Amino acid sequence: MTLASPIDVVIESRSDDRGDILRLDLVAADGGDLPAFTAGAHVEIAVPLADGTVLERQYSLWGDPADRRRWRLGILLEPASRGGSRTLHAIAKPGTRLRIQALRNHFPLDATAKRSILIGGGIGITPMLAMAAEIAAAGGDFALHVATRSQARTAFLDVLPGFGDRVVLHHDDGIGGAPLVPERDLPAPDEGTHLYVCGPAGFMDWIITSARALGWAEERIHREYFHAEVDASGGAFEVEAKRSGITVTVDEGESIASALEKAGVRISVSCEEGVCGTCLCDVLEGTPDHRDHFLTDEEKAAGDQILICCSRAKTPRLVLDL
Repeated sequence: MTLASPIDVVIESRSDDRGDILRLDLVAADGGDLPAFTAGAHVEIAVPLADGTVLERQYSLWGDPADRRRWRLGILLEPASRGGSRTLHAIAKPGTRLRIQALRNHFPLDATAKRSILIGGGIGITPMLAMAAEIAAAGGDFALHVATRSQARTAFLDVLPGFGDRVVLHHDDGIGGAPLVPERDLPAPDEGTHLYVCGPAGFMDWIITSARALGWAEERIHREYFHAEVDASGGAFEVEAKRSGITVTVDEGESIASALEKAGVRISVSCEEGVCGTCLCDVLEGTPDHRDHFLTDEEKAAGDQILICCSRAKTPRLVLDL
């Protein structure tokens, strides 16, 4: 599920929801159907900044995957925004044209699951809504847990009733929904049940750690990070871009991608936090020091791939297929 080339869309409608979440309905600029997507997918938008530069930012699709007429986004106004969400909150209005750079799904539903437990924290509810719609359309079994600070900060309250009693609201203040307690709210693990988690990094780490402690198998825990802190500490090391014939030194506090770009190696980078997978490349020699939230533990252990926006090296030298 990818785009053959970027496409233009037009904002059909905008609404400002609780919790500083902007909701946008997008339609194709040419008036036709949009490309099909599956639950868990995100689009990459080219966000035009006031200074003339463009940021590429990923936002999950929350609408019904069966609806080819429109794509629906929920965009949180990030307090520490580097410009993406802040700009969209400011400029988005009906009729505004946007460029969609990519359509990807790194967070798909597992087709073998007999039951799905969907847990969305804050803005992490967006892919869960698409998952709930897809599972419901197929007659599948699921529970949707929505965790927020309070009802006053809970978006999509107009959408959630469509999933009936499968929705469980959790609010940190306990008003209108008891706080989420994994030991109480997660079902006992079994081979047919899969867990999906999305939200702030700390929230996700808590849910995933709790699920593991309760006996959930790693292969039945699925996750997608929106944002993550990048640890750029560690000494300098050398990176050779084999196909480009260029070798650089990556200093402490500098990313591999940045060092290579300075040397003229063209790099495709988007999130810069190790969550989207855009900058994934193959490792030909050396041992990566993985600092991303994209690769699985098994993929990290294999050591043959690296996300160069955030990860570093355990060996003095890495050779990459770039």
